[in-house]
Amino acid sequence: MTNKVLVIFTGGTIAMKIDPNLHAAIPALNADEIISTVTNIKNYADIEVLNFCNLPSPHITPGLMMKLANVVKKNISRDDITGIIITHGTDTLEETAFLLDMVVKSEKPIIVIGAMRNHSELGYDGSSNLSAAICTAISSKSRNKGVLVVMNNEVNAASEVTKTNTLSLDTFKSPEFGPLGIVDNDEVIFYREKTISQFIDTNILEEKVALIKCGPGMESDIFNFYINAGYKGIVIEALGRGNVPPAMMPGVIKAIQNKIPVVMVSRCYTGRVLDTYGYEGGGRNLRDVGVLFGGFLPGQKARIKLMIILGKTQDLNEIKELFEYNVR
Repeated sequence: MTNKVLVIFTGGTIAMKIDPNLHAAIPALNADEIISTVTNIKNYADIEVLNFCNLPSPHITPGLMMKLANVVKKNISRDDITGIIITHGTDTLEETAFLLDMVVKSEKPIIVIGAMRNHSELGYDGSSNLSAAICTAISSKSRNKGVLVVMNNEVNAASEVTKTNTLSLDTFKSPEFGPLGIVDNDEVIFYREKTISQFIDTNILEEKVALIKCGPGMESDIFNFYINAGYKGIVIEALGRGNVPPAMMPGVIKAIQNKIPVVMVSRCYTGRVLDTYGYEGGGRNLRDVGVLFGGFLPGQKARIKLMIILGKTQDLNEIKELFEYNVR
């Protein structure tokens, strides 16, 4: 039986060229033009194309991500589909991949890719990333791995990967755990399993979730803004092990008193948050007032996770249980 891979196009640098008037990259390529850059593709799989949108990734909203997830759910269950590849802009690629990983449950491979160089640049990497993704999608070894990000011949778990550099072709890395594997000589090779897996059964999410990056001397006024603006959740990228300036504590407490879940992660590149420190604004103080801990997650992923959970439930006890599931 011939493998069939569904390629869903959403846009991004992989579909861009330099506009001669603007002297800047803009959306320009269609799906067929991108696929045509991969030689001998028919020797590996039949390709079916689905044009979802053609947007730069900063234009992709969480609501669009969930609509994409519903399209993926509908198609991944088809008997004739071996796997699905989604092309995406790299700026928000990790959020889309993480959302898909949390809300789509399938044994079949789902792979998200992009490009760091547009089609007008020397060394356009869209072709190599798409070909590596096809090799990964058709491999039986890729089953039951969750959503994968395949870039620069590395395979990373959506739950672990992040964009680490504004320019480098190897920008997507899993700094805490390393890649799951590589694509070498048109074959995917896995070295390990992913560390955390969680499925939340929902088709909707709550988009009004704030993300606050913590810095020295910050106060509580930003919390008052989000509370008054009707936000339903707040994520704090805290200092170090998981601590905030004491002047932020009244805002944290006020949000929790208003039944708004507050999640804490670290602004550090690696490492988890923990209730190590007992001073005012320390992790133990935050835990005692009801702040949820996000483990190793960076702020952008913690925000997506809280959006998904709030789409499923408003019960604070259930929110805590779901958010801290498998948190280390």
